[in-house]
Amino acid sequence: QVQIAESGGGWVRTGDSLEISCVVSGVSVYNIAWFRRPPGEERECVCDIGWNCGRAYCSDSVKGRFDISRDADKCTMRLEMHNLKPEDTAHYYCAVMAEGAPRYNPWGQGIQVTVSS
Repeated sequence: QVQIAESGGGWVRTGDSLEISCVVSGVSVYNIAWFRRPPGEERECVCDIGWNCGRAYCSDSVKGRFDISRDADKCTMRLEMHNLKPEDTAHYYCAVMAEGAPRYNPWGQGIQVTVSS
């Protein structure tokens, strides 16, 4: 059974830093990604990183501020968020693309990140 454990959410102030992480078990992980759903908006991809840790992508809205990485075991993904802004406030979801799978599935339950001004 695939298990996704997300942690690290919380409340911060503008300009603060926060790290969120995702630990995945029960599946051979190919890609792991962080998506987010801001209030009143649709879910969007924030950052993703491939199996070899050499292929990573972050959206333009967070480039230069967010840094994604994976531990050596390839099963833990960390997202270091710096210079947080109120517009970063969202429910963040860890999504897994298993080896050989065509899309991200399953998804974590999500964690809340709130950035106050």
